[in-house]
Parts: sequence; C-alpha cells; structure tokens
Amino acid sequence: MSGDNLLGIPETRLEPDPAAAALARGVAPADVARDHPASSLAWATLAEDALQRDDAIAAYAYARTGYHRGLDALRRAGWRGQGPVPWEHEPNRGFLRALAALSKAAGAIGETDEQRRCADFLRDSSATGARELGL
Repeated sequence: MSGDNLLGIPETRLEPDPAAAALARGVAPADVARDHPASSLAWATLAEDALQRDDAIAAYAYARTGYHRGLDALRRAGWRGQGPVPWEHEPNRGFLRALAALSKAAGAIGETDEQRRCADFLRDSSATGARELGL
C-alpha cells in the first residue's frame, strides 16, 4: 500500500488514447474530437482552450463531455467508483484534465457545489494530478 492509497484499492490505468498522437502532431482539437469522440483528452483540450478564451459555457460543455467519456473508459478498465487514477500513468491524464477543467468551468458559471465536488474527486483520484492542474 502506498502513501495516498490508504484503502489499498488498486490503481486504474487507462489504455493509451489514440487521440494523443494527433494532438501531439498539432491537429486541431475540434478535428481530433470529431475523429475520436470517445477521447477524454480531446474534450479536455477543447475545454482548456475555451477556459483560456474566457468562454466558460463552452468549457463546461466540453469538460463535461470529457469527464463522462473518461468515466466510461475508467469503468471499462475495471474502476468501481473509487480508488487511485494516477497522473503518473499518462493515458489517465485526459480524464484528470477533463475533471479539473470541469471544476474550473463550474466555478466560472457559479456552480460552486459542482466545482468543489470535482476538485475533491480529482484530489481523491490523484493528488499529483490535482497539484499539476492547479487544484
């Protein structure tokens, strides 16, 4: 059992996201999301871009989509609603980034309960991810 995993629940490690390569090549995130709609990473990237443009409504919608796509992927990987989703495993970062963006976008539109829930979920899933993502 490691430091943050006091319950001993196994880590969930997602499969590599096929959208990551396209994003790394500089393909526009909207095109990547169109080609890979199940990718949390593509939706998280769109949400982060919208947050940078101060478009909280679009950020919220993109982040919520990425969050739900990530939950689907986590469940397929054996996640049962709790336990670590380590930032250190790069394929997990799309989900974690979508979760952070959802927290930030929820705060920007006044959904403070959701903002707090998402921030807590992120910290519970990956303390490192929460730090890296500014939550």
